[in-house]
Parts: sequence; structure tokens; C-alpha cells
Amino acid sequence: MNSKVLVAEFIGTFTLIYAGVGAIAANDVSGGALGLTGIALAHGLAIAVMVTATAAISGGHLNPAVSFGMALVGRITPATMVQYWAAQCLGAIAAAGCVRLTYAASTLSTIKLGTPMPGAGVGTAQVLVAEIITTFFLVFVVFGSAVDRRAPKLGGLFIGLTVALDILAIGPVSGAAMNPARHLGPALLGGGLSHTWLYWLGPLVGGGLAAVVYAKVLEER
Repeated sequence: MNSKVLVAEFIGTFTLIYAGVGAIAANDVSGGALGLTGIALAHGLAIAVMVTATAAISGGHLNPAVSFGMALVGRITPATMVQYWAAQCLGAIAAAGCVRLTYAASTLSTIKLGTPMPGAGVGTAQVLVAEIITTFFLVFVVFGSAVDRRAPKLGGLFIGLTVALDILAIGPVSGAAMNPARHLGPALLGGGLSHTWLYWLGPLVGGGLAAVVYAKVLEER
């Protein structure tokens, strides 16, 4: 594989985690000035600009769930998917490390390094359902706005908006990861790994379902 592809995936995923966790930290420092809407916009804008910037190089996956969906319907090989996953997860881990260099340890301890996790009183099944449904939305929009040859050339914008609307819908339920790398980087460096399986299973199931539905039912090949 061309190393440029992996560099693009690393940088794009790095941006998502650095901007997303940074916004959560900024919200804590500012006494809640950003709120859920501001945090959702930070994630959505990061995805919008970086999908647009990396689409011509790597396809702008920036999410293991997207790469899994692509592999499931034959757009990339399983071996390529694993390389994408490696670049995405390394980008997420590096970004979490850089957030630790940016904000005070006390702030990051309070927000658990921005790690998505179940909300107070939220059960495992609720988190799983929320992550499956919202990742379905996300990967469905990826196919409809960026993969389908009939798609308008505004994929990055609509994908970013989908991330924002998903966070607004389920942020208090699951932290709205929709992306295993978004959970893994912060979890490894401060948030804890106790719910890791949820944040891989939910997005991979949702992403896989969306890819199959779009590619096999809706797309004209």
C-alpha cells in the first residue's frame, strides 16, 4: 500500500481526536460554555475538513467502522482494512498524547481524557443500540455522499454533519463514539479500557449493516 494513504488516515484521525477531546476539555475549563452543541460541532467540523482533505488520497475513512464496511462489500481487501485500522488507531493514540501536553492533568482527569463511556444510569444494551444506530447513520451517509458515483461532491460536509447530529442525539447515552479509534486513543492514555468491547462491537455492527444495505440494495453498480 502507498504510505501516503496511511499518513493521510493517521493525520485525519489525529485531528478528530485532538479536536474532539480538546473541545471536551475546553468545555470543562470554561465552565460548560461549549455545551453538548459545541462539542458536537468540534467533532463534526474536524471530520468535515479532514474527510475533504484526505478523500483524494485515502478515501477519508478516519474510522475503523468505515473501513470495515468498505471491506465487507469488497471496496478494499481485509489486509488493506487492517492497515487502515493501524493508521487510524495510532493517530488516535498520538492525538490523546498531545492533548495531555495541551491541557492540565487535573482537567483531563475530570473528563477522563474525553473517553466515550456510558452515561450515568445507562445500561450496556442501551449503549450498544445507540452506537449501532448512529454508526449506521454515519456509514450510510459515507456511502451516499462520498462512495456512490452519483453522489454530490460534498461528502465531507455531510459526513461531518452526521457526526454532529449523532453526538447531539446520543452524547449523554454513550459518549457517541461511532468510531473505535475515537474511544481507543483516550481510553489507553487515561480513560480506562473497561468498555472497549462495546465501542468496537457497536460501531462495527452498525457500519457493516449500513455498508451492506447501501451497496447491495441502493447503489447502482
